[in-house]
Amino acid sequence: MRAIITRFAPAPTGFLHLGHVVNMIYVWGVARRLGGRVLLRIENHDRQRSRASYERAILDDLGWLGFAADEPLVRQSGRDQIYRQALERLRAQRLVYACDCARAQPYPGTCRARAVADADGISLRVRFDPMTIRFDDRRHGPQLQQPAAQCGDMVIRDREGNWTYQFAVTVDDMEQGITLIVRGDDLLESTGRQLQLARLLGRQTMPMFLHHSLIMKRGVSATAAAQKLSKSDRDTGVRDLRAAGWSAARVIGHAAFSAGLIPESHDVGADEVSSIIPTSEVDV
Repeated sequence: MRAIITRFAPAPTGFLHLGHVVNMIYVWGVARRLGGRVLLRIENHDRQRSRASYERAILDDLGWLGFAADEPLVRQSGRDQIYRQALERLRAQRLVYACDCARAQPYPGTCRARAVADADGISLRVRFDPMTIRFDDRRHGPQLQQPAAQCGDMVIRDREGNWTYQFAVTVDDMEQGITLIVRGDDLLESTGRQLQLARLLGRQTMPMFLHHSLIMKRGVSATAAAQKLSKSDRDTGVRDLRAAGWSAARVIGHAAFSAGLIPESHDVGADEVSSIIPTSEVDV
């Protein structure tokens, strides 16, 4: 079995909420059960929305909850040269082109042959030829995805000059040697496109995946669809619960209960989360 290296990778665009705590439970729980390591990555690729104050709050909440990474944190804002090198690998294969279209998914490749000049306010895309990507998810089983049909040619640098989430995390996971990616179900559909991009970048051994359930909030009406918790909506924030007098163990236990990991809410310490992860999801 490969050495298990996973990551907790919050974006400093808001405060942590219970959904993030569920992800911590899975990330640290699986890693500790398998004798693996957890890396901490601050995903501040979006320079317009990221805030230093949110990063400080994230780190403070992590420490208060009792979750500690096994290596010093890495910030995407300090990895620009790494992303540029990855871009050049794609350019060497003639896969990158400039695009002045608005975002559309799937993107039909309108600018592939237009020779748009790369300049401020212009995005960059990588060409995705049609293919089927196969991978196994620890919770959902075998998966088949077709990135070219799902998203078309992927934006890797946006109009504001930011490296996109899909590009940055794929490069980071490759360069940091991440062998197990643990994240929420909302990112399951992103997996195929990230694997296709990783192949283009030259990654030889692909990571394993575990996409876990999300804590959902009810819609505004009886017929409205449930939605995942959101930082921007300040849903069930960790800082709010701290201010209300909750202990760290109570917050973790409530998150675990809300995600269906334990049958009733009770205190769970950060050092106990490995015991509540289903065995089927750590049998990697």
